[in-house]
Amino acid sequence: MESVILANKIGELIFNKKGYNVKILDLKKVATFADYFVICSADSDTQVKAIADEIDKSLREGGLKSWHKEGYRALNWVLLDYVDVVVHIFKKQMREFYNLEKLWGDAPVTEVEDPVLKKAEAVREKKTVRKARVSKK
Repeated sequence: MESVILANKIGELIFNKKGYNVKILDLKKVATFADYFVICSADSDTQVKAIADEIDKSLREGGLKSWHKEGYRALNWVLLDYVDVVVHIFKKQMREFYNLEKLWGDAPVTEVEDPVLKKAEAVREKKTVRKARVSKK
């Protein structure tokens, strides 16, 4: 699987367990050890674990196993290494403290939108357009 496709898939999987503030950092021009970081936040150690487990399980079912995992004991920051894509799942306070986005500030950043919210927004926009059309008639 291409690294960009993997990074985007992981970004979407995070929302299955209510992760938020999902960002993909494109490291290809600023680092040699990975192509992408996928970074997200969670509110509790239980949620950090749930997100990590969801990613791991879903990718394993697709035949992709992580090369390395860290942080499962403390659950403040779990790292899943898929070689070209490294996933960082932070409790909110730890993410603010380590601020990887600032540390890797030269890397282009893509914000991943929650697909459920994106779909709800599209439905809302359709309704707004319909109402506008009806009111013009």
